[in-house]
Amino acid sequence: MDNDNGERFVQMVVPQFSKSGICFAFIEKILMLSSIIELNNMLEQGARIHDKVMDSKANVLVFYGEAISMVLLRWFPYLSKKDNDINLTKGKLWIMTAQMEFTAVAFQRNWYTELFHGALFFRIHTNDLPRFEIYVEDRNPSSIEEDGFIRDFWKQAFGCVFANTVLNEEEGDICTGKEKLESLPGDFFEMSMTGHSYSIYNAVYAVAHALHALSSSRVKHRAIVDGRGLKLHNLQMWQLHRFLRHVSFNNSAGEKISFDHNGQLLAGFDIINWVVSSNQSFHAVKVGRMDPEDPTDQAFLIDEDAITWHRWFNQAKPLSTCSENCHPGFSKKVKEGEPFCCYDCIPCPEGKMSDHEDMNDCNKCAEEKYPSKNQDLCIPKIVTFLSYEEPLGVILASFVLIFSLITALVLGMYMKHHNTPIIKANNRNLTYTLLISLLLCFLCALLFIGKPHNVTCLLRQTTFGIIFTVAVSCVLAKTILVVLAFMATKPGSTMRKWVGKRLANSIILFGTLVQVGICTVWLATSPPFPDEDMHSVIEEIVLQCNEGSVTIFYTVLSYMSFLALASFTVAFFARKLPDSFNEAKFITFSMLVFCSVWLSFVPTYSSTKGKYMVAVEIFSILASSAGLLGCNFFPKCYIIMWRPELNNREQLIRRKV
Repeated sequence: MDNDNGERFVQMVVPQFSKSGICFAFIEKILMLSSIIELNNMLEQGARIHDKVMDSKANVLVFYGEAISMVLLRWFPYLSKKDNDINLTKGKLWIMTAQMEFTAVAFQRNWYTELFHGALFFRIHTNDLPRFEIYVEDRNPSSIEEDGFIRDFWKQAFGCVFANTVLNEEEGDICTGKEKLESLPGDFFEMSMTGHSYSIYNAVYAVAHALHALSSSRVKHRAIVDGRGLKLHNLQMWQLHRFLRHVSFNNSAGEKISFDHNGQLLAGFDIINWVVSSNQSFHAVKVGRMDPEDPTDQAFLIDEDAITWHRWFNQAKPLSTCSENCHPGFSKKVKEGEPFCCYDCIPCPEGKMSDHEDMNDCNKCAEEKYPSKNQDLCIPKIVTFLSYEEPLGVILASFVLIFSLITALVLGMYMKHHNTPIIKANNRNLTYTLLISLLLCFLCALLFIGKPHNVTCLLRQTTFGIIFTVAVSCVLAKTILVVLAFMATKPGSTMRKWVGKRLANSIILFGTLVQVGICTVWLATSPPFPDEDMHSVIEEIVLQCNEGSVTIFYTVLSYMSFLALASFTVAFFARKLPDSFNEAKFITFSMLVFCSVWLSFVPTYSSTKGKYMVAVEIFSILASSAGLLGCNFFPKCYIIMWRPELNNREQLIRRKV
């Protein structure tokens, strides 16, 4: 209603609804009728509001009004400019406040009431008084002499006139006084006591008890009795309040009546369900209670199964939403320009989930969990690492053992034929050092397989870096010796003194010591350590070795690449030297394989996640080591095994014309 009480209600209730996630599609005010001139405007406005209500998706209406409000509401469907049949049958759930009563004026008593079927309203708590309905049934115009109210009510309720009324002034049936009040429609006249009447009943008795207490107390006032009853001289209203505050009695319904410390009645509200039967009979069914004296968890009780909903909803609980519920795996996105509870449902972004309906935002799972495929729950991550028990680990370990065995066989073959010209011609000790370093290169790959521990993490990269440096330094030394050996054969050359073990050992020692220094700094400043990678692979917790300092790790690789590039460069320019002294072609090809493997390793390693990063490094170790082994030793093994006639001094000193 468009008055101060209505405005106060809106300001107080709307925020409370919002806190519970309930919003209003519209808030309308019904004009109060202050003069007959405003009647037309009020009815037009009511028709507009009615049409808006019926067109809205909102199926639940909260109405705050007064006793007269129901009279106005019942007008609205008949004033609508739309199809009246639909307006009268379309259902809405009305929730009305305690100030409302389902009342009607005389000419509305037979009006259509289906619109309010299933409505819920708060009624001031009432109780059945003994013999009250019998008392009401006995009321008639002749039961109380000179009761003008009864006679006026009787005429309006039954549409009749009394015999002593001038017939030419009023028309209608003659009132006999024997008409039955219980025959009136329930929406027009209730036989049971209403909440307001029950309050008045208790108020009268409360004042009576207070007056009795006042008269019985020993105060300055004295009571005198005359023919008209008890009188209290010099009684002021504020003097009665003290006695009212302490009033406590049981009324005739057996209910205790008392006031709290604020002077408010310790009562509550009944929750009433209005039920309109097919024959338009009206029933007010109590379906719940609000009692401030009950414990907090029982202050509001309602029996949903006892509620009769409007037939429009097929007896199902009404839904009043402008959006479908967002299922788990989705979150709400408010629609621009609409109330906050009108929203779209959007899927959770990658890496997040929602496990309840209508969540405002999706949440991240804990680090040890990941969202399910539907993003509606968190699943524990699997702890994983490259192990000997999985196919990939078995395959890589098998290759390590195969290549190690091949290297050992080549080393054994070289040692068996160590006095043959083809082996003696290319510095046997340097060749043995290279083969042993390659054997260790293959075996060091085993450090990368299995669950990471402190020791394995410390040894992995440093062992690999130092051993590979030894191998590449050996190749560099062989390349330099090939060039110097060719130059030493020229007449008068001074290079002969450089060709020997000392130079080769110096190259290997110097090249290795630089790498050892880099690894020592690495272990001293930021050593590798076991770590858990929670983020690279969504569904896994990857146990890995954290390299500590990524900069030093790539420095180790860069230094090996520098040595390999130097070997490749020298060998490339020496590739056309005479065949009998020349290993440069094989070294060039082996360094080309080595550089290609490790150049492709860097982007592949950076883009790979989880345990496959370890697999990529193992593959690079095996591929580069196999390239050095195959390119440098298989041609000589071929001569030793299948072309022994070429393994003689004459063949080695023969120059290519």
